[in-house]
Amino acid sequence: MSACVPTRATDPTRTERTQSPTPPPTRRRRFRLDGADVSASIAVFLIALPLSLGIALATGAPLQAGLVAAAVGGLVVGRLGGSPLQVSGPAAGLTVVTADLIQRYGWRTTCAITVLAGLAQLGLGCLRVARTALAVSPAIVHGMLAGIGVTIAVAQLHIVLGGTPQSSVPDNLRALPAQLADLHPAALSVSALTLALLLLWPRLPGRTGRLLRKIPAALVAVAGATAAASLAGLRLPKVDLPSWSSHALAGLPEGPVLGVVAAVLTTTLVCSVQSLLGAVAADKLVAGRPNLPPGVGRSDLDRELLGQGAANIVSGGLGGLPVAGVAVRTSANVHAGAVSRNSTMLHGVLVVAATLLMVPLLELIPLAALAALVMSVGIQMVSLHHIRTVTRHREVLVYAVTTAGVVFFGVLEGVTLGIAVAVAVSLHRLARTRITHDEQEGVHHVHVRGQLTFLAVPRLSRALHLVPQGAPAIVELDGSFMDHAAYETLQDWQNTHTARGGSVELTGRRAGLKISEPGVPTTVHNEPGSAEAPASAGCRCRPWTPWRNHQCEQPHLAPASGTRQDGSCDGSGDGDGGGGGGGTAGSDRGVSGHELKRGISAFQRHTAPLVRGELARLAREGQRPSQLFLTCADSRLVTSMITSSGPGDLFVVRNVGNLVPPPAHAGRGTQPGEESGDDSVAAAIEYAVEVLKVRSITVCGHSGCGAMQALLAAEPGDAGTPLKRWLRHGMPSQERMADTGRPWPRLAGRAPADAVEQLCLTNVVQQLEHLRAHESVSRALREGAVELQGMYFHVGEAQAYLLSGAEEDQVFDHVRAAEVPA
Repeated sequence: MSACVPTRATDPTRTERTQSPTPPPTRRRRFRLDGADVSASIAVFLIALPLSLGIALATGAPLQAGLVAAAVGGLVVGRLGGSPLQVSGPAAGLTVVTADLIQRYGWRTTCAITVLAGLAQLGLGCLRVARTALAVSPAIVHGMLAGIGVTIAVAQLHIVLGGTPQSSVPDNLRALPAQLADLHPAALSVSALTLALLLLWPRLPGRTGRLLRKIPAALVAVAGATAAASLAGLRLPKVDLPSWSSHALAGLPEGPVLGVVAAVLTTTLVCSVQSLLGAVAADKLVAGRPNLPPGVGRSDLDRELLGQGAANIVSGGLGGLPVAGVAVRTSANVHAGAVSRNSTMLHGVLVVAATLLMVPLLELIPLAALAALVMSVGIQMVSLHHIRTVTRHREVLVYAVTTAGVVFFGVLEGVTLGIAVAVAVSLHRLARTRITHDEQEGVHHVHVRGQLTFLAVPRLSRALHLVPQGAPAIVELDGSFMDHAAYETLQDWQNTHTARGGSVELTGRRAGLKISEPGVPTTVHNEPGSAEAPASAGCRCRPWTPWRNHQCEQPHLAPASGTRQDGSCDGSGDGDGGGGGGGTAGSDRGVSGHELKRGISAFQRHTAPLVRGELARLAREGQRPSQLFLTCADSRLVTSMITSSGPGDLFVVRNVGNLVPPPAHAGRGTQPGEESGDDSVAAAIEYAVEVLKVRSITVCGHSGCGAMQALLAAEPGDAGTPLKRWLRHGMPSQERMADTGRPWPRLAGRAPADAVEQLCLTNVVQQLEHLRAHESVSRALREGAVELQGMYFHVGEAQAYLLSGAEEDQVFDHVRAAEVPA
């Protein structure tokens, strides 16, 4: 018998199989539709219906084409796509592309181009290149969308004013003065009412307003304008849905081959990039929900590309507009509480039902109302938030060129211009290196800012030769890259200068960065959160060392390889420890007396610019922490690290042994009204509860606590020093542990390792009792304004435990990443 087949003795299911020779018939999984998906699908449908008609109007396609694309996007992408909660359909970002195709090649060829674009998307999905599309600079994507938005808004403005749009933005701008001189009051009034409802509906105040705001503003605006136009008897062009029997389907593509190929590539690019970015945005929206849907995982971008390709094939074949992910509908779907892809598919079913059953109502909608709706969407595509973001990242030139290119030349041309400018800007930044030389107190400083490539070698050589022979020199390399030519220049000069009696200190001050010859592995302390270069043999650096004043003994490395003369790594860092933390156990902390200055310098240069805005806000608003965190003064406990908190989150009180002295009236050796001498902790507790209004108080102990070890080793009545007098507040914890009538706190899955760990756990429980004795805490507990939490951090295991259970059953449970929603 093969070893893979279980024997009768080892097969636990063998008896059951012999007793029931005929296995029970397998039940087919029943389809279940969650109520949240139903309500979400209705909300998305009410938004999609008017927008689909408006986008079809803006492209010049048959109005039914927008409804076809909405239905196909919901049903096909909803079933096959890789982003369960993203809603696809006719997108405003495709309006300019589709309008240009219809004008050049006609509607039937445009449908064929949509089918070919879908096939191209299927090919890209099979090649699994979806992630590559995300490598496009966000400035180019936002610039493309902004250019499309400007084009849409300018074109629809003519319909809002009662006229007819031209074929391009320059033509529309030239025709605008004549259009303003020939206004159509009826169309303008309907458009103005639509825009007013779009603007004011989301701002309705009060409880009634909150209820009414659940109805989508787009539906209210179009319905309100339609009702007003009908009641007033206005004669306006309205929606005209021809019979489905005369609906045009895709035909064979006609036109120049190169033109059709360019059209297919443009449609594929815009559809794919917009859909993939929308899927990423949908993941962020889902992750931000308070109750994360259990069945919704992260988007599979390759599958999403396959789903979008299939939808474009079906939509183009049925005479519909190109399909892509739509941010407005996706946002509405997530915020409405959708929990599965059923909401997206059901919205497609509702679109089909409306197309077949609501034609008389749809034909009452004035085209001016749809034009106003689409114009508002186009205006919103020019996002001030995106402009501020690209300006902050110095990519406003790429954004502006892409936007202008899309507006004046077309989408493909604008994106190509944007890519060219982005590459040029990157090359300019790579080649732009600032090299300065100065002298301070007899020491010559050569400072290199930027990437050190062969293009900067002449300037580097000139600066290095300004250093006199025999003089001490410091070369500071403030950059992340140095090529071989620059390295050889620097190495040759250093060897020559030191041979002539000079000294050279080669440093990299970017988060403690040390730069060496390309290809030589050295310890590289990167900025927090970034990847770390491989460490050389014998160095025990790890990715968490940037916030640590870490030092590695590497005497075998020459100074030119990026280490100091003593062979140790530079200790300055940017992270939580900022260069002020301790090194590894046993490291020589006397190597340099300037660790604090280096740490402060690194903070000012790199961390301060990142946190300055947040700290400025906190300075304006004052501190509003959510919890009081009382823990030990042990240097190995980094509170912000183990709680993933930042400035303003925690009100931290640290002391030896994380002790909470009881109030004077409940203290040991004190009488009511007598000074206890330990008011600092009590004052912090009162301030946190009464003034800062914290919602929780945490007492955090830790493994290997020196205070608990001192308590166990202390002689009775020994209180001759300030430390021993302070530790008397830990005596109740000792008595609690010695009380056989009380249960001992336990760690999840195991008993405490030794008496020290047992006392550490017991001390947390005892200090929580001391907290309850404080009047401010007791009152807040009665009012339900605060909660108490016990925590234990095992330093060696890097494992946090939270106290749970009743008074008679105290257990410290694991806290794992998988147990807490992201």
